[in-house]
Order: sequence, then C-alpha cells, then structure tokens
Amino acid sequence: MALAYIGLGANLDQPQQQLKQALRELAHLPESSLVAQSSLYHSKPVGPQDQPDYVNAVALIETELEPLALLDALQQLEQDHGRIRKRHWGERTLDLDIILIDDQIIDSERLQVPHPFAQQRSFVLFPLSEINPQLTFPNGMSLEQLLTELDNDLIRIRA
Repeated sequence: MALAYIGLGANLDQPQQQLKQALRELAHLPESSLVAQSSLYHSKPVGPQDQPDYVNAVALIETELEPLALLDALQQLEQDHGRIRKRHWGERTLDLDIILIDDQIIDSERLQVPHPFAQQRSFVLFPLSEINPQLTFPNGMSLEQLLTELDNDLIRIRA
C-alpha cells in the first residue's frame, strides 16, 4: 500500500459541492481508501485572473493502484464532474493532482511526482500541513520550512 496525497481544486458549478463529492468518490476508488482530508480553502486563481476564485483541499489516500492507474482513476473522476480543458490554468469543475506518493520521484511524460509546483503553492502546502505537519518532500525539504517561505493568503471555509 502506498500513501498518496491528492490536491483538489474547483472554481465552477458550486466548487464546494464539487470538492465534497470528489472526496466521497476518492473514498471509493478501487483498491484505495481515504485516510484523511483537509479543510476546504478559498484561494485566488493561478494564471488567468478573469476567472472565479478556487476552493481547494488535500486528501490522503492509501492505495494499491500503481501511479499511472491512480492518475487514470483521478482523470476519470474529473471527467465525471464535467471537466473541460479550455485553457492552461483555466477554470474547471474539478482538478485532481497527485502531490506525493510515499517518497517516490516520478518524471514521465504523463506524470510528475512530487507535483512540480506543489512546494510553491499555499493552497497545497497549508492543507497538507493540516494532514501531516511533519511531512518532508523527497528532496529533503520539510513542509515546515516551505511554509515559512509562503504567505498564507487562503481563507478557511467553515463547512
């Protein structure tokens, strides 16, 4: 069994509901179980600013799926939520990203783990710290170190 941290984001079609439903669906992925989930957070979009703010969260799952099979399952969930890729870093009904899988480093055409931008994004790091404040990335950087370098520009959602 591998531990995988999944980043969730949405800014269309009732984003809070999209994430809550996606978390329920993550709990039922084949050969997987949901171990923990962060609170939901509002964040400003990365990229084009002419889109609504996002709702983000992080989930921890335990899975026997191989990394590419996990990616396929997550992309199917995105499709089930009506995801359409209109533009790079654009609006979406659901975005699911593999942030980490144990201490693995994967650099393939389809998948990069750790997620290449995770260490720079408050909407990933702050929810991650809720789940595992002692987390260390495969490059040796601790979550605690990374958090000191970022502004917490998130708004926690009480839901």
